[in-house]
Amino acid sequence: MAKVVREKIINALAAGDFVSGQELGNRLNVSRTAISKHIKTLSEMGLDIYSVTGKGYKISQPLNLLSVNKVIAAMPKTDIQPVIEVHSLIDSTNDYLMRRLPNQVTQGQVCLAEYQSAGRGRRGRQWVSPFGSQIYLSMYWYLEQGLSAAMGLSIVAALAVSDAVFELTNVEVQLKWPNDVYLTGVKLAGILIDLEGQALEPSHSVIGIGLNINMPKQAAAHIEQQWTDLETHCNQIVDRDNLSALLIYHLASRLNQHQENGLTSMLKAWHDKDYYLNKRVKLITGEKITKGICRGINNQGALLLEIDGLIKPIYGGEVSLRGDE
Repeated sequence: MAKVVREKIINALAAGDFVSGQELGNRLNVSRTAISKHIKTLSEMGLDIYSVTGKGYKISQPLNLLSVNKVIAAMPKTDIQPVIEVHSLIDSTNDYLMRRLPNQVTQGQVCLAEYQSAGRGRRGRQWVSPFGSQIYLSMYWYLEQGLSAAMGLSIVAALAVSDAVFELTNVEVQLKWPNDVYLTGVKLAGILIDLEGQALEPSHSVIGIGLNINMPKQAAAHIEQQWTDLETHCNQIVDRDNLSALLIYHLASRLNQHQENGLTSMLKAWHDKDYYLNKRVKLITGEKITKGICRGINNQGALLLEIDGLIKPIYGGEVSLRGDE
């Protein structure tokens, strides 16, 4: 109930006009006190809402909310026509699709959200998800060949982000194994893969992408690592509907390419943008640190780490890659 009320308040305020608490209460059949509490919660989510006595509540700038119709209209002409949902408030786009497995999802189905209350990164980290200023997108993908076919999905997704960002903004990003997209050496986007199934049986994957577009200062204070956002590096206001459409298109295209040919045909594209290629790095696994030289990835998506002249493939897991200059 609270989620529905908050979504209706957001829609009522989105145009940027004053709306009285009494009017909101009458529309939603709740008290003015309840409206005040919901407004406080929305402010904590990153919405800049203020009140003026005698006028009511107003959002500081009109909201350009994501629209399913606009995303679909912006999709490049293709046979790829996935089901797309947009949620104002959600716990996690990945969790939403995972809860719908196995019979309430279709191949390529997409969940987009304006805000995540429990957005996740790798290794259990929180993904800070302020309202209405970034892209939080998850896609379901059926793995007919089982979980073994999941190798390299984060590589595929990172390339799709690169494709979409470049097409819309002409900005070249860098890619960092296993699941990050960098811009000028700091994090622009992260990728989270959730899997369900057995190694050799048809299985399920949900591919999540969090992409920073225009990070509010209030939210930035809660991010523990270095970051950047797309609008800092391009001479335009980024249309999130258009970029979402391109992300969906390129992710589905890359996934189909991976399904048919594996990663072999994508290795050059990855190595052209590999942030640590031929650089000294350290691999952190728990308290263990392994140093070497990054030699790119192989056709299974494993990191190729050169240690004392020998190249060792590293197959993901709870690992973190850092520079060692």
